[in-house]
Amino acid sequence: MTDDWVSLFSGGKDSSWALYRALEEGLDVSRLLTIHPAGDSYMYHTPATELAELAAESVGIDLVEVSPDDFGADDVDDAGAQGDAELEPMEAALRETAAEEGFDLAGVTAGAVESEFQTNRIQGMCDRLDIGLFAPLWQEDPVALAEAMFDAGFEIRIVQVAAYGLDESWLGRRYDADALADLVDLREEYGVHPLGEGGEFETYVVDGPHMDRRIDIEYDAVWEGDRGHVEIRDARLE
Repeated sequence: MTDDWVSLFSGGKDSSWALYRALEEGLDVSRLLTIHPAGDSYMYHTPATELAELAAESVGIDLVEVSPDDFGADDVDDAGAQGDAELEPMEAALRETAAEEGFDLAGVTAGAVESEFQTNRIQGMCDRLDIGLFAPLWQEDPVALAEAMFDAGFEIRIVQVAAYGLDESWLGRRYDADALADLVDLREEYGVHPLGEGGEFETYVVDGPHMDRRIDIEYDAVWEGDRGHVEIRDARLE
């Protein structure tokens, strides 16, 4: 038996950084767990999660996926209750994974930065499962985190925006030092978080030191007046 870790993985920069740091720390990450919410979510990154299979293949770690059919939060109108309901399919998937023969679940990795709403629920789940939580981004300086991602060689694309100051030109833009500088300026003017922690923007990692092959994506930009997202037309590993 080994100490197996599961990486809570959307493919966005934060969960990818948590995975990368876990691997750097020598944790035996044996599974990636991707949640596919049907719509807006209090707990999960939602855009471009359909790329998870390609990302997992590039990383070289087996993927467990939870589909929208596994959610039971449709009739919940309280944010806290919805967050609790959204956590249930993740916990069920972890219990099922932990029950696999030869699998010894030691903990999960998470990319939470500042959200106590998410982190408290994930920590509570870990306590119930009697496993550890590795959250290397938690309460770290957001600008320093972004710069560490760039320095490590992460190629990050912005796949969704929803904030004053972020227009259609940001869709598909590379999240790099130039973008970060613009976001720091927008923080002064509009309060935009440099990591998008308030939902201002979402990202996807298409290449990095933990990946064997880059994800090449073709997309259409969908703009809806004051927000937008990229719609993936095609994706492949280079």
